Amino acid sequence: MAYGQAGSMLMYFQDKIAENPSFQYALQMDSEEQIANIFWADAKMISDYVHFGDVVSFDTTFGTNNESRPFGVFVGFNHFRETVVFCAALMYDETFDSFKWLFETFLKAHNGKHPKTIYTDQDIAMGKAIEEVFPAAWHGLCTFHISQNAAKHLSQGNNGESSILSDLSACMYEYEDVTKFEYEFNIMREKVSKQTWLDSIYKLKEKWAKSYMRNVFTLGMRSTQLSESFNNDLKIHFKSDFDIIRFFKHFERVVQGKRNTELASEFDSRKKLPRIKMRAPMLLQASKVYTPIIFEAFQGEYERSMAACTKALDGDNEFLVSIRSFEGDLTFEEEYRVVGDPSEQTSICSCGQFNRIGILCGHALKVLDLMNIESLPAQYILKRWTREARSGIVTDSKGINIIENPMMEASLRYKFLSHRFLTLAQQAASYPECTLLVNNTLDILSKQIEEHLSGCASTSDQSATHKEVMPPNNLLSNARLKKKEEQKTRQNALHVGAATQVAEDSFAMDKEEPGEYMHLNSFTQLLTKAMVVLPCLSPPSHACPGLAATVALSPVFVRALAIPSTWVVVKSLGADAAVEAVVVKDGNA
Repeated sequence: MAYGQAGSMLMYFQDKIAENPSFQYALQMDSEEQIANIFWADAKMISDYVHFGDVVSFDTTFGTNNESRPFGVFVGFNHFRETVVFCAALMYDETFDSFKWLFETFLKAHNGKHPKTIYTDQDIAMGKAIEEVFPAAWHGLCTFHISQNAAKHLSQGNNGESSILSDLSACMYEYEDVTKFEYEFNIMREKVSKQTWLDSIYKLKEKWAKSYMRNVFTLGMRSTQLSESFNNDLKIHFKSDFDIIRFFKHFERVVQGKRNTELASEFDSRKKLPRIKMRAPMLLQASKVYTPIIFEAFQGEYERSMAACTKALDGDNEFLVSIRSFEGDLTFEEEYRVVGDPSEQTSICSCGQFNRIGILCGHALKVLDLMNIESLPAQYILKRWTREARSGIVTDSKGINIIENPMMEASLRYKFLSHRFLTLAQQAASYPECTLLVNNTLDILSKQIEEHLSGCASTSDQSATHKEVMPPNNLLSNARLKKKEEQKTRQNALHVGAATQVAEDSFAMDKEEPGEYMHLNSFTQLLTKAMVVLPCLSPPSHACPGLAATVALSPVFVRALAIPSTWVVVKSLGADAAVEAVVVKDGNA
């Protein structure tokens, strides 16, 4: 790393932590105290992984920074089947030790949550690291890379190259039956003069062949195309002489572009109603639950179920189901066995589509219809595909509730308090006694808020002094990395964002004698103090009583309002008491 860039990078990370304490980063140092591997993830990435981290794509690329470090990014699908970023890394090399450190750091930054499925390219070192760090995850190989490698290895000395590549493609995407796959693969091998590469890829068939993946949860992902697409976007308007800070900022812009795309999709989904082709109760239900793109896929399966033919088997509610093809002559697709249970409201199909994608197939929907089940059972509604996919509490690795945009949360609290104070001022201004009462209450409340702010500032100073003599917080485990050329042992020195930025008391409220009428400026000054976010204060054990009823907003907003205890002081000790007094006065007037 160029001289001076390490310090700039650390300052950049510390600034990010000051903006949001849930920001995470980690560094791995070598034996010469040089930075080897770099990992980072902002608060929204941590939150996104909680909601959508079941299937992950990871790929590395070069040419994204002036030091030619491998850049790796973890991405996945959101509920609109759009790209979400879970974290990123700049690596020293692509060795087993580097990948192992990265994957372990990834796990600890994401609260130890393992992905169900992870897709990568065919890298031996990466595969070994995944097997060790993610033992429960299914590791899939990118079929696009396999096809590229096939064209390179099978084009030499083989006649009918296009036929062989076509046969391999059929083995990857078409054959659902294992016996059929084995038979066709052996025929293909006989066409190849040198079978070394085919033999090596055959040993990994469980990672790429459709017949071996019928019950693997993939969401329809078969390649690392999401990662590669993001990397291509990153290289647009990128210059090779960018220093590391310019690279970070360019990365931020690309990530924000992906997030803006989701915001646009969210807006459109609320503005436009999905097109329902038939007024079936199950479709009406699904249109309200699923995001538009997922509803379209579900509606397609529902239409297919209308064209299905069934044959009852000996067992109760067991059927062979085949669907008529909509193309060409009157033909039927392959038959699948479906077992239904009316009491449990289940319909299990041997095609395994729900296990792979999380959307019921037409075969299973047909059997639900035969059992007179008109609404979609809850167990078949995967939350990650619904409009409410992002609902719920998310905590970071320190157990703190994640606030994706602290400034937005503060603005929302300001808006809420502004409405309450304005209502109070309008009520009290009509009566001199009420005006005096509220002014006196505001004086008391102002002193209490100043005490809170002063206490926080003092705590912040002590923390800063304490941090100067304390070693870095090793939240993520130490690791060892061998230097490529000299195979030296590298020692991990991890720095994780655990610092918090405390708001200082920079506001001074003018002391005014109580008058006949309320001074709205006093409300504004007090309100400005109350809305300051105080991350150093622990959140209360429960939200303020009646808060959810008062503010008809999302659960995330309601939780966020209860975090700063300054707001709690205003809510419980100031505004409520004054409003109650004004109401009593109005009743006596």
